[in-house]
Amino acid sequence: MSGHDYSDVSRAIDMATGGRRHRRLRRTAWSRELVRETRLSGSDLIWPIFVRDGGGEAEPVPSMPGVFRHSVNGCVEAARKADDLGIPVIALFPFNDTTRRDENGTEALNPNNLVCRAVRAIKAAVPQIGILCDVALDPYTSHGHDGILRDGHVDNDLSVEALCQQAIVQADAGCDIIGPSDMMDGRVALIRAALDGQGLRDTMIMSYAAKYASVFYSTFRDAVGSSGVLKGDKRTYQMDMGNGDEALREAAQDIAEGADMIMVKPGLPYLDILVRLTQEFNIPCFAYQTSGEYSMMMAAAERGWLDGDAAMMEVLTAYKRAGAAGVLTYFAPRAAEALRQRGV
Repeated sequence: MSGHDYSDVSRAIDMATGGRRHRRLRRTAWSRELVRETRLSGSDLIWPIFVRDGGGEAEPVPSMPGVFRHSVNGCVEAARKADDLGIPVIALFPFNDTTRRDENGTEALNPNNLVCRAVRAIKAAVPQIGILCDVALDPYTSHGHDGILRDGHVDNDLSVEALCQQAIVQADAGCDIIGPSDMMDGRVALIRAALDGQGLRDTMIMSYAAKYASVFYSTFRDAVGSSGVLKGDKRTYQMDMGNGDEALREAAQDIAEGADMIMVKPGLPYLDILVRLTQEFNIPCFAYQTSGEYSMMMAAAERGWLDGDAAMMEVLTAYKRAGAAGVLTYFAPRAAEALRQRGV
């Protein structure tokens, strides 16, 4: 304060700020906690889990440190862990080898496929846990696309017909939430009608309303075995990264067609889209912290470039601050455990 009396500076600051000193509320840990606007809890999290055939120990996904492909029995144990940690929903994604894949993804329609077996086993052991099932054909097709190819292009209407059957077998097995991630036009309306027609009116739909064509899916494709088989890319049906207004149109249509909840994927690169959707629509909107986001943070933490736990909490809080009702994240068990230790 060279050349100035501190009291004079204080008076000048008080005059400039009207006496409001924002730092007073930041002075102590308890005061920061007292006035915190956005809070994260285990009940805000959905845990994506990969299921594989066979038994034995869980198989690590090399490009996703700390993430594993579980047997059906392993998924049951993961569901028990989620329930113990206060995570309300798990999301199941199958790893299918090439013998379970064909051009039309017909294994997706098998009532005894890997996902359906896992759903039944989980519901028998942990009936109180919610289960979200992905509806898309990419884990089942030999070409790695989310729908059925005709003349080298994904046929929207043929694909929707298959997706409806996929949704029915999953709901029949005990799935609570159907998550259409395929981005075909009209699929929410037809899936809703198909479910209702089978007496499955209580099955919810969480639409991937704004799913962008993104590099942040690459490690997920490793986890489900699609990266080595994908022919071409998915830009003809997933959204272009430069578009924001289009996300509002997509969400409005899915809501009109009967979606109970909507989702933005990826999460962090599209926080602006999440904000716009939550402000525009009075419906729960979720964010998917994708595999690429997870792997990027884990890689930096393993190299000592980031404090992994602090980064995890900061980003998950960012989703909530942007308006997300909840977050699908591979960090779910780690975050829930950390929150429980804090008494949240």
